[in-house]
Amino acid sequence: MSDQRTVLVPDGLAGERVDTAIARMFGLSRTRAADLIAQGLVQVDGHNVGKSDRVDVGEVLDVTLPAVSSGVEVVPEVVEGIKIIHDDDAIVVIDKPVGVAVHPSPGWSGPTVVGHLAGAGFQIATSGASERQGIVQRLDVGTSGVMVICKSEVAYSVLKQAFRDRSVDKTYHALVQGHPDPHEGTIDAPIGRHPKADYKFAVMADGRHSITHYSTLEAHRFASLLEVHLETGRTHQIRVHMSALKHPCVGDLTYGADPVLAARFGLERQWLHAVRLGFEHPESGEYVTYESTYPDDLASALESVRGAD
Repeated sequence: MSDQRTVLVPDGLAGERVDTAIARMFGLSRTRAADLIAQGLVQVDGHNVGKSDRVDVGEVLDVTLPAVSSGVEVVPEVVEGIKIIHDDDAIVVIDKPVGVAVHPSPGWSGPTVVGHLAGAGFQIATSGASERQGIVQRLDVGTSGVMVICKSEVAYSVLKQAFRDRSVDKTYHALVQGHPDPHEGTIDAPIGRHPKADYKFAVMADGRHSITHYSTLEAHRFASLLEVHLETGRTHQIRVHMSALKHPCVGDLTYGADPVLAARFGLERQWLHAVRLGFEHPESGEYVTYESTYPDDLASALESVRGAD
């Protein structure tokens, strides 16, 4: 079954080639975009186009995405909302929306980053289990933002080691309840599985070493906007550490957030976003930085918090 998508060309893509516009708007590889155009599955204002034709603001872009046969574990599926921030022979950097898992896992039947990349025509050639090829970091299903996936074996080895060595700069913004005291600090507390709930984690004496650095960017009546740097990368680390400080992320009901406050500011998930990722490029050695802006739901909630002062 094919998937029909219709969008208007935004200001930022005026004058771009059709294949470039499609790649950026739908999170596809340029090769995949060119294939769709060659198959006559792309129209601009109702007319078939060539890949080097240019698009203009306000034109209607119609794209038909054919269904891709699924593999045993990874279901190739183009996921609406995933944006490509950067793409080269070694890595692809994406902006992951909320509600998308990084890779398939037992009990998860929703969309995945790995499935999107397979469906969007990206070639991932790395070792490891097929459902996790190229994955060197993870973001929770309920956390949005920037993440990197490796396309080559060399990039995979180099970046996997960089994450192990803690040389990757992982920066998040978190809107937390109340006002952490002190306004900036370091949380050094081991994290392990919650003793009474398999789906949760907690600060545990026998947990894994976990370090979180935070500083306050904005302090408001009901909540504080923090910049957070992760030294380690444990599952739910920021959520667990902020909850342990009695300042859970706004909207994070799993870790003790106030549901009334979450409803007041229109949040249906934790206010947590991966805003920046910096590392030495695995092939060139150049230090590169990639960023992601707040998605609409988080931006709207933050404006509501500011307005409640």
